[in-house]
Amino acid sequence: MIRCGVIIFPTDKTIQPVELAQAVESRGFDSLYLPEHTHMPVESKSPFMDGDIPDFYKRTHDPFVALSACAAVTERITLATGICLVPQRDPITLAKEIASLDVISNGRVLLGVGAGWNREELAHHGVEFEDRWRVLKEKIQVMKTIWTEEEPSFDGEFVKFDPMSSYPKPVQTGGPKIWIGANSKWVPDRIADYADGWMPIRGRPGGATVEMVREACEKRGRDFSEIDLAMFFAPLEEAPIVEAVNDGFSEMIFPLPAEDRDTVLRKLDEVAEFMPKVRDL
Repeated sequence: MIRCGVIIFPTDKTIQPVELAQAVESRGFDSLYLPEHTHMPVESKSPFMDGDIPDFYKRTHDPFVALSACAAVTERITLATGICLVPQRDPITLAKEIASLDVISNGRVLLGVGAGWNREELAHHGVEFEDRWRVLKEKIQVMKTIWTEEEPSFDGEFVKFDPMSSYPKPVQTGGPKIWIGANSKWVPDRIADYADGWMPIRGRPGGATVEMVREACEKRGRDFSEIDLAMFFAPLEEAPIVEAVNDGFSEMIFPLPAEDRDTVLRKLDEVAEFMPKVRDL
């Protein structure tokens, strides 16, 4: 059965995350995804956003604070980042936040990750734009080390620490699954190297394909069948959904508007009505 989830930019002007999480679970969805931007630089010349940056990019809640609140009022749905900007975060703190949320939610966390598109935002966190993917990979390695070892230590290019203790450990063995949210031609090898899944944004150019992920897994000795494929920003259109399922995608993540409560709930109901057409494909 195809899983169905939703993604929203939750802000101080949208529906409250707690009410949304309850509505998502009560309508039978499988997952809720929240994105991340710590801030938006006033003077931003990054090339991946045409025109003015939408207001909701500047007002987005911290995803782990919001997801923790959602965990307290739900029992079943997956609580996911879509996406967490790992290069901008301290990996020791992030590892504890994720492990704590996994324990509190009884193992319902999924970590969608990305390296970031806003050069100035990254720079404010001390990360060079050209280094962002190398930083992301190393910080994921750091977190996996913390999650799986009793006295972890690390000696990397960007992160170094002596043996220490860090608890709690995640409920999920080895930590939550890590899905990469990006569309570039370099993504397939990154997925095969250190991720558990791929969540490309539908319609965004970049060059990556499912077949490229399959080939990258073969080169690195990974079992492609163990890689999860999720369509991010899936459309409410049956034909492209069928095409995605035929390509191996097993989860559809539908966008909700960053609007007021009534607008969001109306859209959620619209997606819920469409969901039966997706479930049994």
